[in-house]
Amino acid sequence: MPGTSQPDTTDSPADSPGDRHPDAELDPALEAERRHLAESRAALALMRERVGGLNAVGAAAVSEGPNVSTEHLKQALYRRVQSLQDDPTVPLFFGRLDYQRSDLPARLYIGRRHITGEAGGEPMVIDWRAPISLPFYQATRDQPMDVALRRRFGFSAGSLTAYEDEKLLAGDTLNNSDILESEIERPRTGPMRDIVATIQPEQDVIVRTELSRSVCVQGAPGTGKTAVGLHRAAYLLYAFRDQLSRQGVLVVGPNDSFLSYIADVLPALGEIDATQTTVEALVSRATGLKAGRLEDAASAVIKGDARMAEVIRRAVWSHLRPATGTLVVPRGSHQWRVAAYLADEMVATIKARGVRYAAGRDMLPQRLAHQVLLRMEADGDSPDDRVQNAVARSKPVKAYAEQLWPTLDAAKLVLRLLSEPEFLAAHAEGLLTEAEQQRVSLAKPGRSVKSHKWSVAEIVLVDEAADQLNRTPSLGHVIIDEAQDLSAMQLRAVGRRASTGSVTVLGDLAQATTPWATTSWSDSLGHLGKPEAVVEELVAGFRVPAAVIEFAARLLPDIAPELTPPHSVRRTRGDLVMITSAAPADDLARAVAVALESEGSIGLITPDARLAAVETALGDHRISYAVLGRSITETEDGEPVDEALTRRVDVVPASIAKGLEFDHVVLFEPAAIVAGEPDRVTGLRRLYVCLTRAVTSLQIVHTEPLPSELDPQDQVAA
Repeated sequence: MPGTSQPDTTDSPADSPGDRHPDAELDPALEAERRHLAESRAALALMRERVGGLNAVGAAAVSEGPNVSTEHLKQALYRRVQSLQDDPTVPLFFGRLDYQRSDLPARLYIGRRHITGEAGGEPMVIDWRAPISLPFYQATRDQPMDVALRRRFGFSAGSLTAYEDEKLLAGDTLNNSDILESEIERPRTGPMRDIVATIQPEQDVIVRTELSRSVCVQGAPGTGKTAVGLHRAAYLLYAFRDQLSRQGVLVVGPNDSFLSYIADVLPALGEIDATQTTVEALVSRATGLKAGRLEDAASAVIKGDARMAEVIRRAVWSHLRPATGTLVVPRGSHQWRVAAYLADEMVATIKARGVRYAAGRDMLPQRLAHQVLLRMEADGDSPDDRVQNAVARSKPVKAYAEQLWPTLDAAKLVLRLLSEPEFLAAHAEGLLTEAEQQRVSLAKPGRSVKSHKWSVAEIVLVDEAADQLNRTPSLGHVIIDEAQDLSAMQLRAVGRRASTGSVTVLGDLAQATTPWATTSWSDSLGHLGKPEAVVEELVAGFRVPAAVIEFAARLLPDIAPELTPPHSVRRTRGDLVMITSAAPADDLARAVAVALESEGSIGLITPDARLAAVETALGDHRISYAVLGRSITETEDGEPVDEALTRRVDVVPASIAKGLEFDHVVLFEPAAIVAGEPDRVTGLRRLYVCLTRAVTSLQIVHTEPLPSELDPQDQVAA
């Protein structure tokens, strides 16, 4: 899906309905729209100035008011100032609605944020998320939604250059929008931009789904599923701001390069409160552990299996012990006793309530103390709650409770499971085979939690154990991108962060490339704890050109036969060139040079094993480039930034190409990409991902024959 600022448009075919006005110099209406744009920018600057003044007042009040409330005010004002930042290259509005009904405003400008005029507080721009803006995206000739006229604006570098009109009540609509199409196909460089000006009706329905509903989007390449998820986050933060400002919104992506690629979308829409992270970073922060070891796929698959959750649950609760003697509590001249059988009954009753392990452990001393108070009362005493609390904190009660319900550490528990075969066998019986137990058992574990080199899959297990001990706090909404690549245990880790909230799941089963990837959205939603989520399928491609998506779709019968093949809605088919090469270094450099002659970003996607050879080829031909994923840094807010995304030419290892897109793609050695995966189906899925990263052109350079699943008759000799 596209970015935001729109280039000049050209005259449309005469037989297309609607009015197009591309000539800025001869159209007084366009000059009036330009004046409204200038006035809107001035109004936004004034809004920002006013909030900045309030921020200064809040800072000055630090020494006068309560620190907590003052800090809250400062943070709120800071976020407000940030949300009002203005980029002069990005249009403040992209559309206009003229309503027919007298009880509605006669004219509304639709933009990225609400802008209020100085006089009377009249709105100059309406936020695209407001209910009154909905017809801009969903009104049709058959259902005009009281809109007499819908106008789209074309922009170039922030300057208004053209507009198109649709008179909906008169049945006069555009079959094809030049402005819309040029925006979708507009060349670009750098990180992903928002698609707020070009959201399609089927996408808008998903974006505006109620917060209480969880949604799974099965989206083919180029259908905008990532953009839909991010715009859904922006919509929910607008429509349910009070609730989500307390509960929080989380975006989970596959890797830091991907997060860097999408990092600017929400801030551009005025939203800075959503947190973006990976599953690895999420569980690392929660557990305090960092992954320092790569493990083989076979053991990672077992550790990521949902059965491990039950193994861990059994291991946690196996630490409860039956009472071996009577509890004796000295108090004054008396000794109060609680029989062992009563203590066992208390433990069983607490466990039956379904509480977390640590919560139950905290309850037990109070239950024991209550039994002591009953005996005091039977002896004629009148103890109160203070006495019960004192008894619960006494050494005899605390020591007795510790024997029955000992303290546990999640990391130590998981390390013991993986390093003590007998302990694992006792709790994996009937769940894991002996061979599977041997596969996950560590030959040389660290002697302590700190000395052990943890893998990502193991840290996820620690996170699972930690949730058995203490309930994981829930957020209001969680968005999971590339969810098809997550294991069952990773999905559980994300899902418990939304146990009382909702989720937006984004992915494509045809792009599942991890050994533990899902084959069913129903299974994935079950692991997330959201089996009721509705599954929506997007198959209309707006970014990938027809020639490219049709070529890549030849792989679908082998990698995801159950999915509906995608199709491109663009009128231009794009460029697809295949080069059988005898001199790959020269042909790669030549292909990049051809791409450099056109506008836009360039991604040279290579098998990971051929990265060094590609770098040498580009270096020998003096082509400036950056390797994606190699230059990850962090902002002051801890957000990952991939500096490669600021370059014109990015060299992209195939393993991290997922979720990215480039105007021009040069793809090196498809057969080697397939061979680089543990099995052929996974390799073909990886190739499908790489083939569908192009927005305008795709050049395939290969010395080895193309995979047989692709028709070789289309090959063109260099």
